Amino acid sequence: MTTYTTPHKDLQFVLHNLLKVSEQDIPGFADLDRDFTGAVLEEVGKLSSDVLHPLNAVGDTEGCTLENGIVRTPKGFKEAFDQVREGGWTALDAEEQYGGQGLPYVMHSAVNEPMVSANMAFNMYQGLTHGAYSAIRVHGSEQQKDTYLPKLASCEWTGTMNLTEPHCGTDLGLMRTKAVPQEDGSYKVTGQKIFISAGDHDMSDNIIHLVLAKIPGGPDGIKGVSLFIVPKFIVKDDGSLGERNGVSVGKIEEKMGIHGNSTCVMNYDEATGYLIGEEHKGMRAMFVMMNEARLGVGLQGYAQAEVAYQNAVAYANDRLQGRDVTGAKNPDGPADPLIVHPDIRRNLMDQKSFTEGARAFTMWGAYLIDRAHKMDDAQADGLISLMTPVLKGFLTDKGFEYATAAQQVYGGHGYIEEWGMSQFARDARIAMIYEGANGVQALDLVGRKLAVDGGKHLMGFFEMIKSFIKENEGNEALKADFLDPLKAASKDMQAAAMYFMGAMKNPNNALAGSYDFMHLMGHVCLGYMWAQMGKAAMEALEAGESDTAFYQTKIATGRYYMARQLPATAMHLARINTGADTVMALEAANF
Repeated sequence: MTTYTTPHKDLQFVLHNLLKVSEQDIPGFADLDRDFTGAVLEEVGKLSSDVLHPLNAVGDTEGCTLENGIVRTPKGFKEAFDQVREGGWTALDAEEQYGGQGLPYVMHSAVNEPMVSANMAFNMYQGLTHGAYSAIRVHGSEQQKDTYLPKLASCEWTGTMNLTEPHCGTDLGLMRTKAVPQEDGSYKVTGQKIFISAGDHDMSDNIIHLVLAKIPGGPDGIKGVSLFIVPKFIVKDDGSLGERNGVSVGKIEEKMGIHGNSTCVMNYDEATGYLIGEEHKGMRAMFVMMNEARLGVGLQGYAQAEVAYQNAVAYANDRLQGRDVTGAKNPDGPADPLIVHPDIRRNLMDQKSFTEGARAFTMWGAYLIDRAHKMDDAQADGLISLMTPVLKGFLTDKGFEYATAAQQVYGGHGYIEEWGMSQFARDARIAMIYEGANGVQALDLVGRKLAVDGGKHLMGFFEMIKSFIKENEGNEALKADFLDPLKAASKDMQAAAMYFMGAMKNPNNALAGSYDFMHLMGHVCLGYMWAQMGKAAMEALEAGESDTAFYQTKIATGRYYMARQLPATAMHLARINTGADTVMALEAANF
């Protein structure tokens, strides 16, 4: 019942009007002219709308099945996966020496959005593989790179990340999976991992599991964790596949959503594994995969909100309910369409202003990753490290909120599975949990990221906003609607940061406000994006760009965010300033 269309024009606006990608000095960016990115987005749009989205409901209703130790994916998934592979979409930003196209990461992110909106569960198979590729590329030996990267880039082999165990999630220092050294330099890996996305399936020839485990005799806790490559099938010296490794699927988890993705319990029974990087330095290697995944999960949050919004807009225009209080807008019909009513407009404007701001924020984050990696830019690296928990936590919280808001537009039909809206909400919900639950993201932001390098990167972000406001304060069209609200929100964020600095005598005061700070900072980040997009849209109109309706709509949507959404920073600051007393008032027994 649902449909999806790639927001082609808006992605182009973000890439070229906001980020000005082809004008950047980053290697590979000069090739990203409008014609090239437009052609790429048009093709992935066709794939997403025509091939992937029709399978979204199929994956939701059929799910994955475990038959005689083999996981079967839903009908049509394998054929679609072959089509994605053959189109080179899995290797878009992989290095050319490993069979990739060598495009910047920002293009990977731009292409990833429509594929996630169209079919989030399906996209996770290649998404986890991309993360495994990155971890091996950064920390693997030359032999490991030559063995695994070409097959992972093409998704002939897919990848996973294995962290969580039945008794430990975030606290990985408690893990029990062990890796015993062997005389030939390999390890025997034994233990159980749970919640493993794409843990097994029938769409690739081999699955390369990246597994965290402890080598006996190593340091206690997280300092004793190492990372291992554990393939489903042993890879021979000539690159061909050998015998089945000692890894099996215990069961497929029964989940709230993303039914089309095989989330597995994985059992390792003296499986042959190969160390990546140094012993007891596994988290350093895994974080390459996790940080990339967190930006990707933030993208999942707003991408689900986007497809839900598109369908809600269509329904609001089609469904006749009541009359416009200012006069009938459909006088020849029995009622006016839903979209005439102010509360429906408010709901849709909330969704639209969020998704467009989130898109800009995410693509800016991907741009920072390219700048950090391709130019060894420490400032960009520090800034994206600061932004990562906000990208993940804020965008997934709000993505779920607005997926359910889109459901609300449908009234009772939104609650009926036949209409397809509940799947967007159910699929979006996991993004708030995996890759580090959002409460943990908030703790990471306040407890670690704010103080990195003496707060240099936080101060750098404030300076970016301050400089933008100062450079444009003579622009009267921008000032009242964009700059003044951004300045007020930025001051709220600075006041919250100052409060945390004075909260060290009672750390609970900072931790109790961490979730509010993550949301406060998220609003400031989107406000900063909207102020820049407002300026870019005004410049396009002044330059006589032909699509005036698009740019005028962009400005109006930005004004809405600045007027109706951004003031939430004051509420979050007020909560933060109350400290921990009310939060910690009850004894555990009184809950």
